[in-house]
Amino acid sequence: MLDSIELAFAGILLTLFLIWPRAGPFFKALAKRTAWCMLLLAVLPVGLRLTLWRRASAPIPSTADDMSYLLLADTLSHFRLSNPPHAFARFFETNFVLQTPTYSSIFPLGQGIALALGKIVFGHPWAGVLLSEGIFCALCYWMLREWIAPAWALAGGFLAVIEFGPLSYWMNSYWGGAVSGIAGCLVFGALPRRNGWLLGLGLGLQLITRPYEFLLLLFSVVLIAGWSRLKPATAASAAAILVPFLALTAAHNRAVTGSWTMLPYQLSRDRYGVPATFTFQPNPTPQGDLSQEQRDDYEAQSLIHDREARLPFIRRFAGRLRYARFFFLPALYLALAGFVFTLGDPRMRLALIPIAIFAIGTTFYPYFYPHYLAAVACLFLLMIVAGLEWIGRWSAPAALLVFLLAVGHFAFWSGLHLAASDETLAAMLPYETSDYVNRGDPEGRAAVRKRLADSPGKQLVFVRFAPSHPLREWIGNEANIDQSRVVWALDLGRQENEKLRRYYPDRTVWLLEPDDRPPRLQPYAQTLGIHLESVPSAP
Repeated sequence: MLDSIELAFAGILLTLFLIWPRAGPFFKALAKRTAWCMLLLAVLPVGLRLTLWRRASAPIPSTADDMSYLLLADTLSHFRLSNPPHAFARFFETNFVLQTPTYSSIFPLGQGIALALGKIVFGHPWAGVLLSEGIFCALCYWMLREWIAPAWALAGGFLAVIEFGPLSYWMNSYWGGAVSGIAGCLVFGALPRRNGWLLGLGLGLQLITRPYEFLLLLFSVVLIAGWSRLKPATAASAAAILVPFLALTAAHNRAVTGSWTMLPYQLSRDRYGVPATFTFQPNPTPQGDLSQEQRDDYEAQSLIHDREARLPFIRRFAGRLRYARFFFLPALYLALAGFVFTLGDPRMRLALIPIAIFAIGTTFYPYFYPHYLAAVACLFLLMIVAGLEWIGRWSAPAALLVFLLAVGHFAFWSGLHLAASDETLAAMLPYETSDYVNRGDPEGRAAVRKRLADSPGKQLVFVRFAPSHPLREWIGNEANIDQSRVVWALDLGRQENEKLRRYYPDRTVWLLEPDDRPPRLQPYAQTLGIHLESVPSAP
């Protein structure tokens, strides 16, 4: 196996080196044509991901984040900011979704807008993920054009595709990351251009996508603006553009929570105790009863919170350095060594300010995911290409080798996802920790969905979790529950379930036990009285 891997990777590198003498001059000429480069980089990640469609189609939502963002997208696609509470809301309690005073996602609008656009324009919310990824990769090049030579800016755009595109969870889930990345590109591309309108647009997009990280981004901008003596007129333009985003955030808060200033996220924390507070805050106490799943999530998050809060700040910070692997492929660590020698340039030192602010600010989260740093992803790319440019001054072949090693790394793993057997891929993936491609149906969700889709008429599915249930989400309803073809509801016991059955007299009723392997879906009538043999799920 190791010999095969070595031979395959050597073959990829040899091919790249043989191609480069012809391709290199073309790309150097292309790098100066901004519009064409942006178009290429917008299309490339989408095209590469779609080549994997036969083996890995659109992601099947499986986490609370997925379900909540899809609810937000569906709500927005109906051109409203929230939904009225349901009369039987207790059946639909699930993590990261509010039931009162409105039935709504707890998340900010940014990612939901992208998903809603995908759903409205292309018929599927994942199209919004693909679209935002393409825009992000194109804007990485646009941002880098003001910081570094055109050829290296184009190289940075290609690295964005490689690192954050087809094999990344940013592209293979509904959580995203690219929308916040777009905001960062706009901000750090606008600052050297002294363009207040784009600066305000980037800040506003970050505000409606990740509000806490918006504060970190705003603080970064204030420091850089003061250092570089940004003109008052530029700052005024940015502030003017930011105002509508502030108004939209306030309107969303009012529609969901009833308060102009309370974020849905905050109301969820008050009601359910999640998401966890910052490490310097105590764990909140939930109000009222929690479902089993909500209780499990609260206890898990409280445990992580207390464990992280007990650690000294420096240990938490050091523990998160391992996530650098998400932003830097192994070969690119060599480029970081070259970046150190570029710090004589004041602009490169300025680029470290936002990275430091984000690294420190996000360490106060008990949890951490790489998309928390998405707004400074373009600056990580700047560090890479600036380091490669410095290496290239000493040895152009050495810089080319490092870049092509990264391209070869991506080509190798993409080729495995495209052509390798399931057995080979299962053996290999433990060695590539950053891949996140939704292959197959390991949880049996597609089989359950297919059986429900093949059943005529409307469906009502009671979900019965096992006593020890992994935090994987199954209660995921549309914005208008009553008009949905399939309604997912918690199993609250026979007497309570009967009330919902009478409320939906025209629906076929099922019981799903998702923690069985495979998940067991059976007609609900079979579970009444004597528990009969279950009907196997569709293969």
